[in-house]
Amino acid sequence: MNVQTNAEFELLAGAVFDELNGAQSETTSAVSDDKLLDAYSRAVIGVAERVSPSVVNIEVVHQMRGRRGEREAHGNGSGFVFTPDGFILTNSHVVHGATRLEASLADGRRCQAQLIGDDPDTDLAVIRINAQNLLPAQLGSAQGVRVGQLVVAIGNPYGFQCTVTAGVVSALGRSLRAQSGRLMDDVIQTDAALNPGNSGGPLVTSQGLVIGVNTAVIRPAQGICFATSIDTAKFVAGRLIRDGRVRRSYIGLAGQNVPLPRRLVRYYELPVESGILVISFEPNSPARRAGLEEGDIIVGFDGQPIAGIDELHRLLTDERVGRTVQLTVIRRTERLTLEVVPQEKAE
Repeated sequence: MNVQTNAEFELLAGAVFDELNGAQSETTSAVSDDKLLDAYSRAVIGVAERVSPSVVNIEVVHQMRGRRGEREAHGNGSGFVFTPDGFILTNSHVVHGATRLEASLADGRRCQAQLIGDDPDTDLAVIRINAQNLLPAQLGSAQGVRVGQLVVAIGNPYGFQCTVTAGVVSALGRSLRAQSGRLMDDVIQTDAALNPGNSGGPLVTSQGLVIGVNTAVIRPAQGICFATSIDTAKFVAGRLIRDGRVRRSYIGLAGQNVPLPRRLVRYYELPVESGILVISFEPNSPARRAGLEEGDIIVGFDGQPIAGIDELHRLLTDERVGRTVQLTVIRRTERLTLEVVPQEKAE
């Protein structure tokens, strides 16, 4: 009888111990989860408090012509102050062609804004306000950003000022087609929610450093949003402040990407398997003066292999304006080297 009682007691004691131990583990896990959630909340709160005073709501007025005459069309977007003297970064598609701009600050002040310059090829623009006691956002660098890193987006979707959303960096080095047709490189993909009106706002790290300018969403999808790298934005903003625009070169032709015959690739040992088929020219263009003909296929520019139009666009920078460079083309079955002098691209 005593043996059975002792065994029952040991079983009961073991069950109580297991229950207590499980409860303690659950409590420890809950405390650990609470700490993690608190750390996440503190990070987002800190970023919002630090950066929100730099974010502005940009109200845009366009003069439109219709059947009933001229009328005003109103829109809005976001931007952020990045210098103490009132320069604001935003998107080109927010302010391009505007007849009037007004910026609303987080403290309630409303200021008339001046367009300094915009660059549709990178969807970036700089405007300026005349105001005192501005709090500029601190610009970081996209070089050290990692996939999975916490990021915070701040903007004014649908006019709701200083809306904060949080997410992670979903991917780096994306390419996105600008409204001008050029390809934007080094674009950051994030799942931090963006909506119409967020365009031009900052994408910020947990340290409060701006690493991107929010620029686009894919409407049918959820959680696929894009921001122009702050490294690109720094370069473009500097040029816009200095010159009012970003200078680029052009050679004045229309073309399309086409595959090259494999026998020509092997015969000439070409480093590319496609090129740009020349379809037409602009009047008196550098390409026409260089001796290019319709039907030629461009496979090289200034010593660099060219597999398509986007690669040619990347090489048509302001440094090549007025400088003689070599074009490598395939004309029927012959490889030719022509000299072209790119001109500055007109606005």
